[in-house]
Amino acid sequence: MSKTTRATQALDKAGIAYEVRLYEYDGNADKVGMQAAEALGADPAMVLKTLMVLADGKPACVVVPSDREVSMKKLAAALGAKSAQMMKPADAERATGYVVGGISPFGQKKTVPTVMEEAALAHPKVFINGGGRGVQVHLSPADALRALRAKSAAVVA
Repeated sequence: MSKTTRATQALDKAGIAYEVRLYEYDGNADKVGMQAAEALGADPAMVLKTLMVLADGKPACVVVPSDREVSMKKLAAALGAKSAQMMKPADAERATGYVVGGISPFGQKKTVPTVMEEAALAHPKVFINGGGRGVQVHLSPADALRALRAKSAAVVA
């Protein structure tokens, strides 16, 4: 498993400090983010999952704690959209250039509007997918927000 991915290259280019953490990915896990938290020995609230959505039919990204669910109504409002829905896995892979289970908000094929759950900013460091299955980057959530040019908002149910 490589420690260099498009995500880590994007973080390097942005001058963001991070640490790569590798873990044993379980493709059969019901909740990939929760499995990652367990494998890393980390609080699930500090292991953020990356979800691809359609907001008024346009691709967008949301980054939320792995133990929480997104409120599509709150997310749509944060994105200035009327509605939001989950993107189909195959569409998410095409849009990002990553495989499901390894989708990172960093280094996607195209830059899309991104929202990070504001509660994540309360932690000094969080884990976010590093662009591959079993690859996480450990970094400051404020640095992640800056690198993504994302907005923070309360988007969990």
